[in-house]
Amino acid sequence: MVRKNLNTKTPRHKENHLEIKTDILVIGSGIAGLSYALKVSELASVAIITKKEKAESNTNYAQGGIASVVGTDDSFEMHIQDTLSVGCGLCHRDVVELMVKEGPERINELVEIGVHFTRKQNKFDISREGGHSRNRILHAADLTGKEIERALLEKISEQKNITIFENHFAIDLITEHHLKKKKSSDEKKHCYGAYALDEDENVVKTFLANVTMLSSGGAGQVYLHTTNPPIASGDGYAMAYRAGAKLSNMEFIQFHPTTLYQSGSPAYLISEAVRGFGGVLRTTSGEAFMKKYDERESLAPRDIVVRAIDTELKKSGDEFVELDVTHLPSEKIKEHFPNIYKKCLEKFKLDITKEKIPVVPAAHYVCGGVVTDVLGKTSIENLFACGEVAMTGVHGANRLASNSLLEAVVFSHRASLGTKQQLQQKFENVSVPSWDESGTVNNEEWILIEHNKKEIQQTMWDYGGIVRSDLRLQRALRRIEFLREEITEFYRRTKVSEGLIELRNLVLVAELIVRSALQRKESRGLHYTTDFSQTDETLLGDTIIFKKEEPKEF
Repeated sequence: MVRKNLNTKTPRHKENHLEIKTDILVIGSGIAGLSYALKVSELASVAIITKKEKAESNTNYAQGGIASVVGTDDSFEMHIQDTLSVGCGLCHRDVVELMVKEGPERINELVEIGVHFTRKQNKFDISREGGHSRNRILHAADLTGKEIERALLEKISEQKNITIFENHFAIDLITEHHLKKKKSSDEKKHCYGAYALDEDENVVKTFLANVTMLSSGGAGQVYLHTTNPPIASGDGYAMAYRAGAKLSNMEFIQFHPTTLYQSGSPAYLISEAVRGFGGVLRTTSGEAFMKKYDERESLAPRDIVVRAIDTELKKSGDEFVELDVTHLPSEKIKEHFPNIYKKCLEKFKLDITKEKIPVVPAAHYVCGGVVTDVLGKTSIENLFACGEVAMTGVHGANRLASNSLLEAVVFSHRASLGTKQQLQQKFENVSVPSWDESGTVNNEEWILIEHNKKEIQQTMWDYGGIVRSDLRLQRALRRIEFLREEITEFYRRTKVSEGLIELRNLVLVAELIVRSALQRKESRGLHYTTDFSQTDETLLGDTIIFKKEEPKEF
């Protein structure tokens, strides 16, 4: 018996409390997942699961903007060349071209659904950020991600075919492994949905779907200091790896150069656009130090700026450098960065129009991820990925500023096209077992989880961060492997909880980053190692990593 859709009689999902059937399952509620859901809902029922509230995502924290060719002095080729240059030889040019050329159309779609980009004299107010040779950053004041998220959620609320499950934490993708099906080594795996913890009811539900979209965001919480919200614990990378999907370029972790010093966790991000507007990086003694490192000075790409700041801090012993906008007209600063100005003034008692901003780097973005083709398909059948969790090939060894939101809207659109093709085929009718928690207990030693989490973050910050070496990476690997064994044992005998699931994912993603970094015997883009300080042009391939054995833990 075969079925074309799991749910053909009703536009909404079919639910019997612990088992939910839907045509398409979307994991994550950032710009990638929401954009995709909106488009595929035209032809199928969609369930979106998100581990917190529907608006909580990395998208919501994106201040700067979205890059696209809209200016009269700009061109597709200029944007392509800027992306390739920053990507340090590892970008897939054909995919970059596709993203750049489809960008303006996707921007128009965002405007049509109600995104209010900042305009001046009825034209887009476009700014410039590090690595860009032209002004091409569209923004909504200095809260662009939040504005896009608002418009998408508002549009989705009008769609009867989409149901959002808030406070549902995806645990694992369902594959043949969970069905106890024997599979030959050359036979492709399939994804049948996911198990998810309903945090409100404290039960694990089975979400069955013909197509699953992984759009779960990044992994900044692997590091001690990050701009990412607490939800960014690398869940998608970990689930995909455990399921057997190919991942690539996990060594390329982008650190944002300018987060407000001692602003807490997540660190408060001072947008790249502040430097694009004329902000200058200085040492605490007042030296504009970036001219020593790059002719573009404070507008150099992020990897260069981050290493320059790291070098200056190590030389001086200072804990921060300063971003100076005091030489710029105060009214212009307030107009262009109203939220940054207000936040710094009200929460941190810092008037950025009169005082220099103390800044330090923090983990910001994962340039690698789950390998996909240009239609969002992964190496597992019926599993798609888009957004930060995916590795499309556009970022290479370093992401050009504000290309992330562009990648999300372009490739979520293309994934919707791939999904429409996928839904034309017949799907196997499978019986998926319910989540089995027999033999587990409610463990009250939650301090173990918090202690392990801090140990992972400190280890990655000290040994797998901005500047690396084989010695540091090997030291990190030994500690991470030990922690992973400890956490796996704890996971197997304990009922799942949000903290435990995140911890299990964090330690695995930390290991993937370290193992990938050890494989790359050169310095390129975001991966800088003192053992191989030069770029090796014979090493132009992507770093591929995947699980060679079936997962042992259920």
